[in-house]
Amino acid sequence: MAVTIYDIAREAKVGIGTVSRVLNNSPKVTSETRERVISVAKRLNYQPHAFAQALARKRSNTFSAIIPFFTNYFFIEVLQGVQETLTSVGYDLIIHGANNQQQLEEYLQRSMRKGRVDGTLIFSLRLPDQFATEFKEKKLPLILVDSFHPDFDSIRVDNVIGAKIATEHLITLGHKDIGMINANVVSVPAQERLNSFLQTLREHNLPVRNEVIHNSSQTKNDGFSREAGYNDMREILNSGVKLPTAFFVSSDIQAIGVIEALREFELRVPDDIAIVSFDNIELSKYFGLTTMNQPMYKMGELAVKKMLERIENVTTPPSSINFTPTLVVRASCGANKHYAFHDSN
Repeated sequence: MAVTIYDIAREAKVGIGTVSRVLNNSPKVTSETRERVISVAKRLNYQPHAFAQALARKRSNTFSAIIPFFTNYFFIEVLQGVQETLTSVGYDLIIHGANNQQQLEEYLQRSMRKGRVDGTLIFSLRLPDQFATEFKEKKLPLILVDSFHPDFDSIRVDNVIGAKIATEHLITLGHKDIGMINANVVSVPAQERLNSFLQTLREHNLPVRNEVIHNSSQTKNDGFSREAGYNDMREILNSGVKLPTAFFVSSDIQAIGVIEALREFELRVPDDIAIVSFDNIELSKYFGLTTMNQPMYKMGELAVKKMLERIENVTTPPSSINFTPTLVVRASCGANKHYAFHDSN
């Protein structure tokens, strides 16, 4: 196994940020510390060519992060993990919000310019084939978070398993008629959660009622918003269809909007309608949401660590880290009687 900066930091009794600064030939390191780090690197047989390249290469000490939008709580928490980890190793972060394919391609083009950034993080977006080819051919460090491509490192949550766990939790509680409020299926996570929800219903021989399964048409935030959840729930309520006894909602922030709409129709959660959602954002506990927990901060932290490793070893095979989300049971599903439910008032 190749020696990494983490091995050097441990042996030299310094932080990985210090090792990074030595490799980047930063003046913000004492000569004594520099010599100790270099000595340990040589003793551990840190690959001489990579070491020499790291010392000689002019780096920007900056990563770029391309996300679909700025207002989603998921990205706020993931980016907190990214930013704090980057700060600890002396790196900066440029954030780009891509609202459409054209913007995504523009930001990818910028990231490919020599010397602009040392690595690129892409969140919840499909990597266009032409850019995948260019990044691979030029050996440019690229990490995918909440997305996947076989040629690049990826860090993601298993949306299929998560949606299955959420749906089966409702089934276990006795619900046989379950609807879904989903985000826009242009989003990979939204599509995966929908497919898994439908498959789970079929596996349990439960009806798939399209009239109570709504995919958001909202393009802003890909439908992952309180407004989208509220509007989609209102549409179902206004249609006059027979309501299911439970809903699986594709994100916590949508679920908050769903609860607001139900309240306006004097429907109680969980007494009249049970809800399970996805993400476990900070707000979810204040609304008593039963939800699937994503380790958002940890995903951001690992993305940075994986990027630092990739910068050092650009030729190693790509790897994929998959987290299995865990169920957090609160009031909205009706199973946790000790957890007080609070609506948005």
